[in-house]
Amino acid sequence: MTTTPATTGSPVVSGTTPPPSSSSSNSSGGATLGSTADQTIAGNFQTFLTLLTTQLQNQNPLDPLDTNQFTQQLVEFASVEQQLKTNDSLTTLVSMQQTAQATQALEFVGKTAIVSGGSTVLANSSATWELNVPSTSTVSISIANASGQTVFSGNYSANAGDNQPFTWNGQGNDGTQWPDGVYTLTATAADSTGKAVAISTQVGGVVQSVDLSQSPPLLSINGQSYTVSQIKAIGPPPVQSSDSSGSNQ
Repeated sequence: MTTTPATTGSPVVSGTTPPPSSSSSNSSGGATLGSTADQTIAGNFQTFLTLLTTQLQNQNPLDPLDTNQFTQQLVEFASVEQQLKTNDSLTTLVSMQQTAQATQALEFVGKTAIVSGGSTVLANSSATWELNVPSTSTVSISIANASGQTVFSGNYSANAGDNQPFTWNGQGNDGTQWPDGVYTLTATAADSTGKAVAISTQVGGVVQSVDLSQSPPLLSINGQSYTVSQIKAIGPPPVQSSDSSGSNQ
């Protein structure tokens, strides 16, 4: 699919991911609470055993204590203690998973990632998106700058197929050459009968950095933040069109 100064895309799903609110302070606070709970339940358990033993030693032979009730309480204490140990195990598993996520994210730094989204960088008057078109249709493309201003729009015929590159040369409909920066592509489509066709877009970019203070870690690609789960592939950069006028294929 070939295009002129513009890019195609579907109702774009923004690649930006709001930073999760979790932080290392939360995990440390949870560890402190867990430790305090362990100490409290351990102290109460020992106190309960002391009282139980004392009462059994000093019970009235003519009116013995209800041992079934004590046994039930003992079982309940044991159940609570087991739950606390289970919580500790889950905390350890979560910590291990977070470490694995951080390690995986760090391995992506410097590599080119393909992610779902419609925002990418126009550099040296060239920006590329990949379109997934489920059926032959007419695609309406709209490109906006970081301020939300529409800088280019156009309609294109596209055959069915995934990962179809759409390259824009940075020129507006009136011939204005827009500066390098982040631009967002939105695409809608309709088939020959006028029925709407859902199109998804992908962008490629180098992973510049990883924010490990967030959980899960956030990867910075083209000035946008993504989680590891949003990455579709790791590999070479998207195919760039050699036509500086911005043709779309």
